[in-house]
Amino acid sequence: MFSKLGYSVFEQSIKDYHQFDTVEQPINNPFPKDKFEHLLYSKNWVDTVQWHYEDIIRDPNIDPVEALILKRKIDASNQVRTDMVEYIDSYFLQKYSHVAVKENAKINSESPAWAFDRLSILALKIYHMNEEANRAEASQEHRDKCQEKLNVLLEQRSDLSTAIDDLLQDIENGDKFMKVYKQMKMYNDDELNPVLYQSKK
Repeated sequence: MFSKLGYSVFEQSIKDYHQFDTVEQPINNPFPKDKFEHLLYSKNWVDTVQWHYEDIIRDPNIDPVEALILKRKIDASNQVRTDMVEYIDSYFLQKYSHVAVKENAKINSESPAWAFDRLSILALKIYHMNEEANRAEASQEHRDKCQEKLNVLLEQRSDLSTAIDDLLQDIENGDKFMKVYKQMKMYNDDELNPVLYQSKK
């Protein structure tokens, strides 16, 4: 099942990141570049680093100059994240290019890669909620509340994994078809963001 494979790769990426737990560490992708797992690992690594960017920028005592630098990194990370999703969808488009789509086939509201994007973020939520549910110095009330939230996240993982596998099966059977739109992010584009293109005058 693709969801099980994906989640195991996400878990490995998160575990590898937390060996050093710094946003400055370089990625060391253990999978060959021609493998689907390489894409998934790279995708989650971006998500994991950005998760910690978002933690850092919420420090109420952060230096404003450092915060601006970090905001630029978050913007760049968001663009890479979107690019990675499109690479993953390209993989699925090629994988199912031979499928004879049925006449009554329907389109799904999100592409497979965006569903994997949600699974990647969910893996991060589960990792960090599990940390909180077992944080020794936290109160028992805090740990109990986090355990309740963790249980919900685990249920979400089960539901989302099933939905991903069902979607891919439907695409493989020709019952659904893929139609991928480029995200067309405007805020990083100096031809589309008014603040950027006016500054070039």
